[in-house]
Order: sequence, then C-alpha cells, then structure tokens
Amino acid sequence: MAKKKKNFFGRLKSGLSRSREALNELFYMGGEVDESFWEDLEDTLVMGDMGAEVSMQVSDDLHEQAAKENLKTAPQLREALAKRLAEVFPQVEYDPFEESPSVVLFVGINGAGKTTTVGKLAAAAKQEGKSVLIGGADTFRAAAIEQLDVWGRRADVPIVTRERGADPAAVCYDICDRAKKEGTDLTLIDTAGRLHTSPELMRELQKIARVTRKRSSVPVSVVLVIDATTGQNGLLQAKEFNDALDVDGLIVTKLDGTAKGGIAVAIAHELKLPIYCIGVGEGIDDFQPFDALDFCRALVGENEGKV
Repeated sequence: MAKKKKNFFGRLKSGLSRSREALNELFYMGGEVDESFWEDLEDTLVMGDMGAEVSMQVSDDLHEQAAKENLKTAPQLREALAKRLAEVFPQVEYDPFEESPSVVLFVGINGAGKTTTVGKLAAAAKQEGKSVLIGGADTFRAAAIEQLDVWGRRADVPIVTRERGADPAAVCYDICDRAKKEGTDLTLIDTAGRLHTSPELMRELQKIARVTRKRSSVPVSVVLVIDATTGQNGLLQAKEFNDALDVDGLIVTKLDGTAKGGIAVAIAHELKLPIYCIGVGEGIDDFQPFDALDFCRALVGENEGKV
C-alpha cells in the first residue's frame, strides 16, 4: 500500500508540474528572503489559479511565520507553504464512499469525467468487498450508458438505466428502489453533463436530486466532478452547482499535466467544500482519496519521501 501511495504521489507531482515550475523559479533565490520574495509568492499563487484572496492570506501568514520561526531556506519555506495551503481544505466529516449504505449523485459539466469516475469508484468499491450498484441517469448520451456497461462488466457490478431519452428522474427512482430492495452498500448515479449557465438544465438537475433524496431510504450525497484544466472557470461552475443543489463535496479530475492545480485550493477556500478524491490519469490506480497535505506538497515541490 505504501508503494502504491508513493507511486501515486509521483504521478501527482508530475501532473502538477506547471504550478511547481513557477514556484521553483521563486524558490531558487539567494541567501536572503526580502520583501520582493513575498510579493512574488503572492503573484505566483494567484497565477496558479488559487484566487487573490486566499493567495494574499497564505502569503501574509507565511511571511509572519517565517519571521517568528526564522525560516530562510527553500526547503523550510516549501514545507511551511505546503502545510499552510493544506489548512485551506475542509475536513471530510461524512465520506459517502466509506460510509455504508449510501447513494452518490454525480453532477458536473460535459467532459468533466463523471462517467469514468463512476466506473473507477465502482470497480474500487467492488474490490473492497462492497455491494455496488451503478445508475445510468444520463439518458441523453448513448455513449454514457455504453461506457457504464463496460465498467459494469469489468467490475462485475449491475447497472440500472432506461432507454435513451427517458426521464432521468424516473431512472433515479428505479435505482433507489433496487438499491433498497437489494440492500446495496454503495449506489453511484451518473447524470448528464450540463452547462452551469443553463437555467432549464439546472432546474432539471434539481428535480433529479430532489427525487433521489426523496426516494432513497439511505443518505444521498451530491458530488460535483470538476475538471482541473478548466482553471478559474471551475470556480464559477462550482458556485453555480452549489447554489442550485447544495453540493456535499467534490472530486477533481485531470490533474495530469495541463492543470495548474490551484483551482482546488480556490474552490475549497470559497465554498468550504471537502474534496473526496482526485484523479491524475485514466487508470484505476490513478484515482485516489484526497489527502490535503500530500496534494499541497506535490503542488509546491516537497520531497515525496516525506509522504
């Protein structure tokens, strides 16, 4: 398990290289940490998609800590920065992927990675010995159901769906009924991607969530899947989805090379939503539970040997 975690950390570091390269330039300083260093640090955090407010807070706090504790070297400052950034992320109080039984409704825009995420989580939960049910409530995109079928066969997990064009809320009704009848540990429901700027589609999603929560006999969590490569637009998405649905938490995907990674910090700071999992690639092993300190150490370039 430790080797698997270290391998994942290595892939995460590789995936967050864009953010780390900018910080590397900053930390290759001489022996003195002057005022310009702190200004440059704040600017670098902002350019890493973290947002102005949290970047200013973190930079100011680190400046104060460095003065109190006489932190001067790059390793000292990197470690302090990683720990301070980790404090931004809320603790997970209820993890729907660990608690049983539970129902999870996945939402997000087109292309965020919802269907693949559902498949990976189903396979992982099945490997852990849980009974799993996949719900295909994306009845508009034929490929979504086909993708879930592939994952279902691969993981030996049953799928509940209807014909293309069916009412997705009705599909959720069927899914909850079956989960209750079979006493399923974990039920994962995929929904159609939709633009957060479309009021009509968001109202439909509200109906889906309302029906699912009303019909389910076990706790229902609404989880927003965010594509990290969308940058600051991801924060706008998260705000709109959260306003409409009262989102419980996040999954951040595609932290595999083009993403800056700081958007995860910005969303956690702005919305106070926990992150359950992150993805750094297409394989099942490239998808792991979120650890704030590990993530922040990878983001700022900490040594993976410390993890």
